[in-house]
Amino acid sequence: MTDWKRKSKILITCPKGIPPRLAGEILALGFPVLAEEEAVVKTEGTLADTMRLNLHLRTGHRVLYHLTDFPAENPEDLYRNLRKLPWEEILHERGEHAYLCVTSTADTASISDVRFVNRKAKDAIVDRMMEKYAVRPDSGPDRDRAVVHVFWKGSAVSLYLDTSGEPLSRRGYRKIPLAAPMQETLAAAVILSTGWNGRRDFVNPMCGSGTLAIEAALFAEGKAPGLLRSNYGFVHLRGFDPAAWRAIRAAAHDAQKETAARIIATDIDPQAVAAARQNARTAGVEQRIEFSVCPFQETPVPERGGVVVLNPPYGERTGDFPALTGLYRRIGDFFKQSCSGYRGYIFTGNAALGKRVGLRTTRRTTFFNGEIECRLLEYELYAGSRRKEKENGTK
Repeated sequence: MTDWKRKSKILITCPKGIPPRLAGEILALGFPVLAEEEAVVKTEGTLADTMRLNLHLRTGHRVLYHLTDFPAENPEDLYRNLRKLPWEEILHERGEHAYLCVTSTADTASISDVRFVNRKAKDAIVDRMMEKYAVRPDSGPDRDRAVVHVFWKGSAVSLYLDTSGEPLSRRGYRKIPLAAPMQETLAAAVILSTGWNGRRDFVNPMCGSGTLAIEAALFAEGKAPGLLRSNYGFVHLRGFDPAAWRAIRAAAHDAQKETAARIIATDIDPQAVAAARQNARTAGVEQRIEFSVCPFQETPVPERGGVVVLNPPYGERTGDFPALTGLYRRIGDFFKQSCSGYRGYIFTGNAALGKRVGLRTTRRTTFFNGEIECRLLEYELYAGSRRKEKENGTK
């Protein structure tokens, strides 16, 4: 039986640029941060701990629980060492959970295609199961049940259980994504980077399919993003305790809170607003968000202040530079004319367009949207009450 109380290394992956936000989340959950790398944060805990990490993390993609390390110079070494391991104590041989997906990352001279690593590792595991049970578990590319990850660099192999299965960015609420949507984990990282505390107002013109506004609503209510889905990789491992999982989910439900913050989301496209509203309904936060159809300049901006965040097109997939130059200039005008008392933020993958806003940035934070290097540009828009806001330490 898998030892769910054994402490081990845990690797949590994320997009490049996000590790500082993810590290903050891990610390807030009471776990240590052992290291931050380009697209991963290392911590430690038990297999049981991965349930809480999967449930609560907003900016992580996968929670990988370390099983073991061993040397391998070639594919036969990989097969032989994997077959030695007691997979019958980890995986199910029959029933709905008897399915295996193997993923890998390989940087070794003996391998040119990671698909071969996946196949060799899968063969070793199912051959071991066949030897012990005379039953060969199903296997394939779907990550909706047990997932084993092989990390092979040089002559060293590290083996992990991917306790997330499907990536945590797939919350389950974005049924209508529209074109070029912002990924949920990236939206959460953007919100955390603004320093918004969930108590003041959050304004999101150009809301598209609503991801930023929905993630803001989840954050303001203290709603664990993992509550929106029920299937994770750890559910399909031997020793999984459904009662413990129900208790963790119940505690997360009880931790939700009321908030007086207004969350306002607008878009000029009625179809986008309809899609955003439906996504918010699926996420259970439709009543928390004030949706309306209008040009971004006509977005209602409450007087008491907060943050206003826009994710305009930046020419990588849509539009052209001359038209977008005017758009960014108008965003700057909107900030100056309508957003006094706020901090303004523009998320863009085009540095040249960012310079057309016509305002001085107070901070630039680097993110990656896929392979596109992006910036979150911050503008201080306080007028008159700037000193008071700083003294209060609020946003």
